[in-house]
Amino acid sequence: MQTLPVHLDLFALIILLGVAQGVFLGVFFLTGSRAKSVANRCLGWFTLALAAISAEIFLNYTNYTFRILWTVDLAEPFNFVLGPLFYGYVYSRIWQRLPRWWGWHFVPFAIWLVNAITWIYQPVEFKYNSYLDSWHPELTFVAVKLYLKEDFTGLRDIINEMTLVSCIVYAVLALLTIRNATRQDVALRTSTKINALRVLSWLYALVSLLIVLVKPQFYNDLGDYLLATYMAVTIYTISFLVMRGSNFFEHESQPALAGSDVPPLEEAALEPRKKYEKSSLSEEVEEAVLAKLNRIVDTEKPHLQPDLSLPKLAQQVDTSPHHLSQLLNDRLGQNFFDWLATYRIAEAQRLLHDPMTANLKIDEIAERVGYNSPSAFHTAFKRLTGQTPAQFRSAVTSSRSARTS
Repeated sequence: MQTLPVHLDLFALIILLGVAQGVFLGVFFLTGSRAKSVANRCLGWFTLALAAISAEIFLNYTNYTFRILWTVDLAEPFNFVLGPLFYGYVYSRIWQRLPRWWGWHFVPFAIWLVNAITWIYQPVEFKYNSYLDSWHPELTFVAVKLYLKEDFTGLRDIINEMTLVSCIVYAVLALLTIRNATRQDVALRTSTKINALRVLSWLYALVSLLIVLVKPQFYNDLGDYLLATYMAVTIYTISFLVMRGSNFFEHESQPALAGSDVPPLEEAALEPRKKYEKSSLSEEVEEAVLAKLNRIVDTEKPHLQPDLSLPKLAQQVDTSPHHLSQLLNDRLGQNFFDWLATYRIAEAQRLLHDPMTANLKIDEIAERVGYNSPSAFHTAFKRLTGQTPAQFRSAVTSSRSARTS
């Protein structure tokens, strides 16, 4: 079997540094208190997957694969985890939980992982030929007797097309998730973190364009070094965003978003008053709307509705969503989601304290106060009270027992 000398250039250096940075970021997000955030876990595995794919391309591009042929196509199944992980990151960064049925998004990866056995468990001559076919078709192939039939799915020849479709689908899902979040609360539109999510989503979306531009121009995988360079740029961008703000990817607890099972980004909270300097709301109008809001809260308890949203509440108090968002920020120092959580958790405390509802399970209380997700209820309760619902109930029970003894 022929070999070629190791080839190093600027592209190789950029890719190698991207691999190292990707591994560092993956370990960073998956360790310590950062790993408590589901968004951080998604991003950690995403950067590790990027690093694995880039590392294989680095070995192939530099000809180092000739020396470790067992690595040929080892990272190929990771093509189908990038999309689900990135979408899971964006979704959980906004809503603080993963989308429903998220695990099903990994079915293509599972299928490809099983399929990969048919080329991973093959003689070294097979892997040598595979490497030549992708990167050095000018060299002479060697005779080989297969251990297994290669590619039982018959789909390996369209791996590039399937990767392209995956990138497009999950980029669109990520961008739609961001759009839906900003539609529900106008304050999110100028959020630093939402803007960062947009940048990363468009970076991911542009992978599709790069595949379309690069793949037709090169024989098999010869142009993959350009894709790996772009992946390195993505990893560098994530690193820049981390350095730009020390709390950029920290785990945060949020109140539940109305109409969903999970909470949003906290950037919607406590926006500076200057954001509304040109608003047409007068102090008299603010007082009137606030009075009506308090009256409706006391009589109709809209905060207990699981599908309550900012537009729906604004309609009840006869104002616009923008003006209501301004009112909550200016007069109460809260965004809509914080305001909603405050009333919901206060009602939950009342139910937990009331002997008449002592038989209710905590999940039932969560549902009564408007939370469709028990985990979102527990997160909001702990954030606002410093205790879990169970700890609060236990303290109430102990206090009541002490008074009667």
